Amino acid sequence: MFTIGDFARHGNVSIRMLRHYDAIGLLRPDRVDPVSGYRFYRAEQLARLNRVIALKDLGFTLQQVRSILDEQVSAGELRGMLRLRRAELAAAVAADGRRLAQVEARLRTIEAEGRMADDDIVLKRVPGVRVAVLTATTTVDADGPRDIGPIIGPLYDELCRRMAAAGVAPTGPGIASYEVSPDRDDTIVINAGIPAAADPRPEHDFAIVDLPPIEHAATFVHRGSMDDVMSGVQALAHWIDANGYRSLGYPREVNLECPPDPKQWVTELQEPIARA
Repeated sequence: MFTIGDFARHGNVSIRMLRHYDAIGLLRPDRVDPVSGYRFYRAEQLARLNRVIALKDLGFTLQQVRSILDEQVSAGELRGMLRLRRAELAAAVAADGRRLAQVEARLRTIEAEGRMADDDIVLKRVPGVRVAVLTATTTVDADGPRDIGPIIGPLYDELCRRMAAAGVAPTGPGIASYEVSPDRDDTIVINAGIPAAADPRPEHDFAIVDLPPIEHAATFVHRGSMDDVMSGVQALAHWIDANGYRSLGYPREVNLECPPDPKQWVTELQEPIARA
């Protein structure tokens, strides 16, 4: 038998917490001295304490914890519940991380306003090119388009795998292009493309399409992670407006260099324009 102090020490919890668990019926002591009122616990009760703490740390309320434990779920069932809850929390943490990255990127965009010189932007003709393509979509909500990075990265990985399996070799750097879905104006179509000298074949599990030339493209080269591209995109918008042009759609993104470290990426953006 353990005193409440010794049990708290072995369970790595506070005495106050054990008293609270006793008061709400979540973890009763094995014995209470009728004279002194001292609480005593058995070592076997550490198993229930461990489950209480694990479930509470995963976001369950104490009432939910009691309901779960009173149903006498097996260790296997409990592990399954904890894994599911862990996956939910991991997804929430990842989503919060992406939102934080977007906020930081927006702050960097604000801080970089006015830094890009006009001579960083080049007006040129972009020739057409044949590409192998995989496509996905993302929706536009009240805050704007959802983060594209987690979508297009795996899309490129899958396209490379499929091209290799089909024996289709890349002939140039990847080209990402975007367009509003013809069916829904709140949906953006994401096209991950890789230049390839190949004809469409029924056995291909990817598309072969010809990207048309861009007769007039306002372009600039972005160096660094695409999380920080917005300052360049907005500088491009200022240049287009100041020079009497209008945009004809989303810019293409040509992946000139893509080393493992995103901070070392080099990407050319090519925005189609016409005279206003």
